[in-house]
Amino acid sequence: MFALDPRLQQDTQLVGDFPLCSLLLMNESRYPWFILVPRRAEVSELFQLDGEDQQQLWRETTALAETLKDAFSADKMNVATLGNVVGQLHMHVIVRRREDAAWPAPVWGKFAPEPYSAEQVEAIRSRLGLVLGNDFRFAEE
Repeated sequence: MFALDPRLQQDTQLVGDFPLCSLLLMNESRYPWFILVPRRAEVSELFQLDGEDQQQLWRETTALAETLKDAFSADKMNVATLGNVVGQLHMHVIVRRREDAAWPAPVWGKFAPEPYSAEQVEAIRSRLGLVLGNDFRFAEE
């Protein structure tokens, strides 16, 4: 049975669900930083997903990255699976801009997190609601 890693649960807000992945918003307002988590139990590596799920993860990742690049005027999209601290398979999709606080360095570990306000989260949800496809379901608020 799928369960979200407690560290991801603590550090993020659920935005909604694609067919395979839950979409989370990292609670760090300096960067539009999203995380896709395949809803599959005990998966820590891409190769542990079956072929169909691997393709679906890639479709969801690329669709999200393209949407975010346009919606947030990104200079560069950072897309990666790392998982050295959180073992559960998750894909980071981060909007980077040349003027962001950490540019060009990685976003993690640079500063103490600066959490989003409820208004900022709602603004992000509204922006995404205009561009995400029919396959996406927003989480109940």
